[in-house]
Amino acid sequence: MSQPGLFDEPIDGPDLGLEVLRGAIPQAVADDALQRLLADVPWVQDDIIMFGRKMAVPRLSAWFGDPGAAYSYSGIEMTILPWTPLLATLREAMQQLAAPFGDAPLNSVLVNLYRDGNDGVAWHADDEPELGREPLIVSVSLGASRAFQLRRRDDPSVRRELDLHHGDVVVMHGLTQALWLHQVPKTSRHVGQRVNLTFRSIRRR
Repeated sequence: MSQPGLFDEPIDGPDLGLEVLRGAIPQAVADDALQRLLADVPWVQDDIIMFGRKMAVPRLSAWFGDPGAAYSYSGIEMTILPWTPLLATLREAMQQLAAPFGDAPLNSVLVNLYRDGNDGVAWHADDEPELGREPLIVSVSLGASRAFQLRRRDDPSVRRELDLHHGDVVVMHGLTQALWLHQVPKTSRHVGQRVNLTFRSIRRR
């Protein structure tokens, strides 16, 4: 894995704590991880209630973590799955990589599968109470490249956008979740499968 201090693409913005490390996961490791995750993760498509209607979430997901690292969002209570050897190894590497930006223990990971351009995630912030006020979140991209967009909560005209590629790592820290929203928009372009891992620190219940 690439070493801390090599973050080559800081994304500037008012109170935006976001660092990008291109190709942090070597290609051979990223290729192997992608194939193993696609085959081994017990993917689930959850339902959410929007405008009084039940709708399928436009992606598949799974939640892995330490005992007690419970997590819920948009009324969805995630089932905690035990760490696999692969995810435990990646967690250790991401903990070391993110050390310059926070020492919160990464005790859980949300794994999302974007099957094609019809899958995405709308504007949101990872600001659930169990994440704390200034959460440390380490995001790993595997597979197809997708756009990652950010905008200020108080001024939506202030935006940032970057494409995330196979093996890229993004670290979000500080007041990013309090002051910014982010999304992975759907796209009409033909894109392949993308797996995204977001390692986080959950306050145990």
